Amino acid sequence: MPPHPPKAEKHPVTHSRHGVTWQDDYAWLRDADWQAVMREPARLSPAIRAHLEAENAYADALLEPTEALQQALIAELRGRIKEHDDTVPEPDGPYAYFHRYRQGGEHPVLCRLRAVDGVEEELLDCDRLAAAGGFFALRGALHSPDHGVLAYAIDPNGSERCEVRFRRLDDGTDLPDRLPEANGALAWSNDARHLLYVQLDANHRPWRVLCHRLGDDPAADRVVYEEGDPGFFLSVGRTSSRRWLLIMSYDHESSEVRLLDADRPDSEPRLVAERVHGERYDVVHDAPRARFLILTNREAEDFQIVEAPEDAPQRENWRPFLPHAPGRLRLGLQAFRDHLVVLERAEGLPRVLVLPLDGEPGHEIFFPEAAYSLGLLPGFLYETAELRFVYSSLATPPRTYAYDLSSRTRQLLKEQEVPSGHDPEAYVVERLEVPAADGELVPLSLLRRRDRPEGEIGPVLLYGYGSYGITIPAAFAPNRFSLVDRGFTYAIAHIRGGTDKGWAWYRKGKLKDKPNTFSDFIACARHLIATGRAEAGGIAIHGGSAGGLLVGAVLNQAPELLRAAVAEVPFVDVLNTMCDATLPLTPPEWKEWGNPIEDAEAFRTIRGYSPYDNVAARAYPWILATAGLTDPRVTYWEPAKWVARLRELKSDDNPLLLRTHMDAGHGGAAGRFDKLKEVALVYAFLLQAFGLAPR
Repeated sequence: MPPHPPKAEKHPVTHSRHGVTWQDDYAWLRDADWQAVMREPARLSPAIRAHLEAENAYADALLEPTEALQQALIAELRGRIKEHDDTVPEPDGPYAYFHRYRQGGEHPVLCRLRAVDGVEEELLDCDRLAAAGGFFALRGALHSPDHGVLAYAIDPNGSERCEVRFRRLDDGTDLPDRLPEANGALAWSNDARHLLYVQLDANHRPWRVLCHRLGDDPAADRVVYEEGDPGFFLSVGRTSSRRWLLIMSYDHESSEVRLLDADRPDSEPRLVAERVHGERYDVVHDAPRARFLILTNREAEDFQIVEAPEDAPQRENWRPFLPHAPGRLRLGLQAFRDHLVVLERAEGLPRVLVLPLDGEPGHEIFFPEAAYSLGLLPGFLYETAELRFVYSSLATPPRTYAYDLSSRTRQLLKEQEVPSGHDPEAYVVERLEVPAADGELVPLSLLRRRDRPEGEIGPVLLYGYGSYGITIPAAFAPNRFSLVDRGFTYAIAHIRGGTDKGWAWYRKGKLKDKPNTFSDFIACARHLIATGRAEAGGIAIHGGSAGGLLVGAVLNQAPELLRAAVAEVPFVDVLNTMCDATLPLTPPEWKEWGNPIEDAEAFRTIRGYSPYDNVAARAYPWILATAGLTDPRVTYWEPAKWVARLRELKSDDNPLLLRTHMDAGHGGAAGRFDKLKEVALVYAFLLQAFGLAPR
């Protein structure tokens, strides 16, 4: 006899806005002192804790028949990980820096090689730092320019509220300096004595850029810049020329950059160009020619590159460098002494444009594959002609290349090893163009086994995200093969809300056009069925965070297409969250979703798709939702409330599970093997839903 599912109590709270009144029966699941819970999870209300633990126990009971399968999956997933493995060392002066994972280690060990004799030095052993138990994550680490000190940011509970520490690299001891309430962004001055970092405010938002001088009391750290708009994020960095420190303010539509002399960290920052609504820009430094090269969408939706004098970088001095090419989205720049490297995307596929800075013609780097991923590695060197990039596809493991920008030759430095064995030729990668409801063509990437019998239709796992302009690349992910090798087709829907087909692809999947994201995804599911690649009711959908919103909306709009759904840390209580300006991400998110507090049209749009507000008395497929108690991005009560309402209203007997990680935040477990337990649970749930779990 299966256990009875937990039934959340109702404590109705009534809201009214723009002439609409609605009732929230499960608002009590939000702890009144949630900010304290983010810092100290033990402070969670006993009633809320009891409910979340009851949900966990119920999920464990329903998944108990898959326990042996989960253990087998964990072993299988782990077998694809090279346990003792190093990243490719990145040269920087007398050293080359890399990360190592030791046999059985959950966390990286930061290391370096001495160039003079190849001797290895261990700098920071994160396994040792995590040995006390509980959650641990390294959110940032950066060695000083003189190679004497490592600054590193530790997150002790998953809330992404970090403490920055400093380690002497000659003897491995920590300095007494501790910088609390940081977000992990770090930038050293050239004297190796001053560190820029970003401080969070009481609402967990980036607030100020501070400058810490080693040995000083952090309470006396100088405020270099304070952000007055709670809707803007903050970060810090450094130009590859090492001449300037960067202070970057940005939201989802606009940005602003300030420059701080890296030789004079006590000076005042200089504004490049003041923020203008809807205009974004990024800055790199061309030191030999005393200018900045600026990537901007000013009068160029898919971005152009302009140049400006180093001593006068304001907008009025911007001059054309690389003109706008509609449909060819410029994603980022990497500057070397003699070359500018531009990462681009056209028709959903990335490519690299190399531009010599002496005026000679440029050239492109791309791969003639149906679907692939290409990413640049930033490195530490400026006066070099070597670019490093990583290529992979849905079937091909990542390959790290060194590319000579002058001779146009490439050298393979490393290919990710799959110890249990992997043959890319055993799989088929496809790229489809799916007609959306309004006639747009949505890219759809597919991965399946080549030896599937002709005409056999297996289960499909359809993944999507579709928010913030983020593109889900057609990249290699070894975990997926535990489903693909059991007959699944793995599909990625490159829906609007990402920038797969240019900035307009993002613009047409946000604010009032957000419903396009959901209809694109549904169109992909219907196309899989119509073309014989899936059966109606034979599709599982998967998404996390804003992708969990996608899952929740599609469950309400087209549940009949689906057999199962997995929503990890899903953003499903959109209306209530966007109406609460005290939550960490609400003001920044108004540029993505709209401000329903002030804008009646935004209110109606969000209310029309918000998963929590549109649960109805209908049949739903199998559903697994996850949450993290200390998650500052999607607070734990969103999936908890959503599951409570689903359980109240749905008319079917299909399993509905909520699994809350009581010791982690948005990303779940931080250890590389601990994460496999979460993957195995999701995969076991999906195999069980399709009747493929061993009995």
